Amino acid sequence: MRPILLKGHERPLSQVKFNRDGDLLFSVSKDSVASIWYSSNGERLGTLNGHSGAISAIDIDPTTTFAITGSADFSAKLWRVETGECIFTWNTVTPVRGVEFNKDASKVLVLTAEVMGHPGTISIYPVDFTKEEQSTEPLLVIKRQPELGVFTVAGWSYGDKYIIAGHNDGSISKIDAETGEFLETAKYHEGIVTDLQFSPDRTYFITSSKDQSAVLVDVLEFKLLKQYQAKAPVNSAVITPVKDYIILGGGQDAKDVTTTKSADGKFESKIFHKIFKDEIGRIKGHFGPINTIAIHPKGTGFASGGEDGYVRLHHFDQPYFDFQYDVEKTAAATNKASLQTAS
Repeated sequence: MRPILLKGHERPLSQVKFNRDGDLLFSVSKDSVASIWYSSNGERLGTLNGHSGAISAIDIDPTTTFAITGSADFSAKLWRVETGECIFTWNTVTPVRGVEFNKDASKVLVLTAEVMGHPGTISIYPVDFTKEEQSTEPLLVIKRQPELGVFTVAGWSYGDKYIIAGHNDGSISKIDAETGEFLETAKYHEGIVTDLQFSPDRTYFITSSKDQSAVLVDVLEFKLLKQYQAKAPVNSAVITPVKDYIILGGGQDAKDVTTTKSADGKFESKIFHKIFKDEIGRIKGHFGPINTIAIHPKGTGFASGGEDGYVRLHHFDQPYFDFQYDVEKTAAATNKASLQTAS
C-alpha cells in the first residue's frame, strides 16, 4: 500500500476529512489555510483562504456545496466549496476548537475553548443555505458542568438526538441536543480526550486519548464496548466501514520528537480488529506524531495528517479486504452453506 503524499500546508495538520461521497478530501492546519484535494489521485483542487489564525476543524455539508471551518482567530466561517468564497462568519469570544453540521446541515455545532476567563461552550446555530446572512444568535448554548473538565471534542449522534462531548479530564458526556441537559457522563479515559468519531450510522463512537488508549462506546446505553491499547498517546481514531477494523494514530508528544527516532516515537497508524482488539497491522511514514485520521466513507482507504505538515493518502490493497480470522472464515462458510440449503 503505497501512500500519496500531499504537501499543501506549512504547519502541523489539525484535521483531515472526506466529504460524504468520498471523492474529495479536506485538510486544515495551523497555517490558517484549508486545502481541498481529489481523493483518487491527491491533486489539489483549491484552497479556502480567509482565516488569520490556525484552523482547528472543518466539516462539509452532505451535498459538498458548503463547508465550515473553525479557527483560533475567534471565528467560524461558512464557505462555498465550488468558488472558495467565504459567505458568512460567526465571531466567538474564544478560539474555536470544533465544528460539525448536523445530519441535514440545518444546524451547526461550534465548540469554543475555555481561555482568558471565558468558559468553553458548545453553541448550536441555525443554518439556512438559501440566505447568505446567517443568524448570529445560537439556538442553544451548552456550558460544561463544574465537576467536569473542559470540552475538547463534540459531535452529533444518530438522528441529531444527542451531542457527545469529550473533556480534558478523560470524561465523556451525553447531552440532550434540544435542551442541553447532561444525560450521562462516564470516565473512560485517564487523560485528555483528543478525538471523537462515529460509526457510519452514528449509533456508537470511538474516542482517543493521551492515556494511550481508544474506547468504543454505545450511544444509547452509553456503555463501554471495547478498549484498545496503543502503547503511545493516541491523537485520533476512526471506525472503518466494510471491515471490522479500528485505525489509531498518534505518537510521542511533538515537543519531544527532536530527540527521538521515528520508530521510537511510534508515529505509525495502527490497525486493530474491532471485535477481537488485536493489533493486525501498522502503516509507517510520518516523521512526527499523527494528529488526525479520516476514513473514506466507502472504506476503500484513509488519510492521516501529521505534525510534519504532510497528509498521507492511502488506498487499501486487496489483502486488507481479504484478511479474516479463522472464526470469521468459519462464520462466512456457515452462512454461505445456509443460504445454499435455503435456496
